[in-house]
This record gives sequence, structure tokens and C-alpha cells, in this order.
Amino acid sequence: MVENLSLFFMGFGLVLWFWGTFPLLGDRSVLFKLHSLSVADTLGSMSILLGLLLKIPKEWPLLLLALLSLAIWNTILGYVLAYCSQNRLDS
Repeated sequence: MVENLSLFFMGFGLVLWFWGTFPLLGDRSVLFKLHSLSVADTLGSMSILLGLLLKIPKEWPLLLLALLSLAIWNTILGYVLAYCSQNRLDS
């Protein structure tokens, strides 16, 4: 049961990784493309890490640290991209 759930989470993460690349082919803005790619990659990576956590529970401190750092890093990166993309009217 746990093995099947682990494989499901890892497979779902791979699907999210590939699903996040499809907006790169569209005609939307670069920021929209980066946003959709980063969200899909973050959720996919977190899903894969959750699957690994179920598969090898003795490594939970390392995998939990990876989950937390992934969530924090991608959130901060999103804010930095949003800040850098603002039009500067005072310059």
C-alpha cells in the first residue's frame, strides 16, 4: 500500500514537471511562462520528495529539509522575479 502510494506521488510529480513545460510554447508573456513553469516544477518536486519520504522513511530529516527549502526558495524567487519585472516610473 505504501509502495503504491509512493509510486503515485513520484509519478504525479513527473506529470507536473512535463505539464509545466507546455506553457513555454504559448504566446503569453515571459513572466506568465516563468510563473507557470515554476509553480508546476515546485509542486512536482515536492510530490516526488513526498513519494521518496514514503519510500525511505529513515531519511525523513533530510527529505523534510529539502521540502522546506524548496518551498521557501521558490517563494522568494517568485517575489524577486515579480519585483524585477515592475516598470520603474521614477527612473
